[in-house]
Amino acid sequence: MSVVSDRIKGTRVTDFYYFCGHEQWQPETLVEHAVLAEEVGFDGVVVSEHFHPWVDDHSAAGYAFSTIGAMAQATDRIRITTGVTTPLFRHHPAVVAQAAATLDRLSNGRFDLGVGTGENINEGPLGYRFPKYAERASRMREALQIMRRLLDGEKLTFEGEYYQTDRAKLYSPPIGEVPIWMAAGGPKSSALAAELAQGIITSVKVPAETFEKVIEPARTAATKAGRPMPRILGTRWSLHAADEGEAWKCLKSWRGLRAPGRLDAIDPQTLRERADELPRDEVLGRYSLVADANDVVETYRPLVDEVAVDAVTFQIASLDQPATIRMLGTEVLPRLRG
Repeated sequence: MSVVSDRIKGTRVTDFYYFCGHEQWQPETLVEHAVLAEEVGFDGVVVSEHFHPWVDDHSAAGYAFSTIGAMAQATDRIRITTGVTTPLFRHHPAVVAQAAATLDRLSNGRFDLGVGTGENINEGPLGYRFPKYAERASRMREALQIMRRLLDGEKLTFEGEYYQTDRAKLYSPPIGEVPIWMAAGGPKSSALAAELAQGIITSVKVPAETFEKVIEPARTAATKAGRPMPRILGTRWSLHAADEGEAWKCLKSWRGLRAPGRLDAIDPQTLRERADELPRDEVLGRYSLVADANDVVETYRPLVDEVAVDAVTFQIASLDQPATIRMLGTEVLPRLRG
């Protein structure tokens, strides 16, 4: 399938984002990465928001909203997006809207709010019951309404099944409209995002599957709701390494991400143990191995040319992350933009 887009091929502009993973890097290091990403030409950064990481032995778990505040002060141009926060349990959706408005002000209007229905590894450790998807989606429907209306300046009294507000208002409002992006890997979430959000964040590995499970359901839902097609931010994981041995070292902080039971686990130790019980090549096979700039270009070009996403996010790990960021800026971005 070729480009499916409302924009005319040749005039479409794709933005490029770098992923800042709190599960691997301490927050002060992520600020340095964001500054470097801006210097080498990225358009934005996507910042993960987790309470627990994916493993317990090579990991970190800083508070994303604080890190983004520091990034906002340390950068001048790039957009900053949560990728993603869950406004359902640890944070009331009105508090997430307050955080988003504050970060928008601190960044001079450069903040986008990315949200998702979450994983138990972030909610279970704090004693929250992590329900099945149907309830989480129902909660998200209410949360999206609350956040949008507060960010748009409304004094909001809301009586939902899960959330209530009583004359809530943001007295430090955002500078402008803060776009809300919702993570979607399947048709139900993409349809909900098309109905109530401004964008969709989705992981792309096989373009045809992304069209079938995410883009076409979103297009149908947007048409039905009389809304424009949401913007699409496509992400893809890769390991910048010369061989599988080096790739495994790059993956040390992320190997639990592909372990069985990922959505239900509470303890990163559990995911680390499960991942390490799997054959190493099975875990590595779920990531793209890129040895040089040519490999990176070929790995991420389908997101630009075939899926025609509005923004591409490089989720990439290496043994020398600053060098990888520089390589992306000098050798990859110019070719993908061209």
